[in-house]
Amino acid sequence: MSTTAQYATTPVFGAALLTTADTSLTAPTTIGTVITAGASGTRIDFIEIQGVATTVAGIVNLFIYNGTTYHLWQQIPIIAVTSSTTATAFSTVTSTNNTPNVMPMIIPTGYSLRATTTIAQTGVKVIAYGGDF
Repeated sequence: MSTTAQYATTPVFGAALLTTADTSLTAPTTIGTVITAGASGTRIDFIEIQGVATTVAGIVNLFIYNGTTYHLWQQIPIIAVTSSTTATAFSTVTSTNNTPNVMPMIIPTGYSLRATTTIAQTGVKVIAYGGDF
């Protein structure tokens, strides 16, 4: 254990586009890798779920993957939205500001944040922002 404070030093960004449904909560097979931890671990401060077109009501499942096992971490509901030139697409955020009991999330080396959608979508993007230690 470190005797001095450790801070994220290199900004990181990761994203995965989800289109195909996968309802498994224990062993998903159609899954997007959002971000993989750096050599000394990664801190994730902000996760955005963004529809890239019309969305269908469903759930985005977020998993922590340790290289062997998927661990369900969060489930985020997707709302049906018909986007257009005058109506914005679906969007929601999980961050240190609105979910301080969950974020920030620290993932160790060898782990990754992964995501699935329970309903086939035209496109839902899961975006994570943070930093490597």
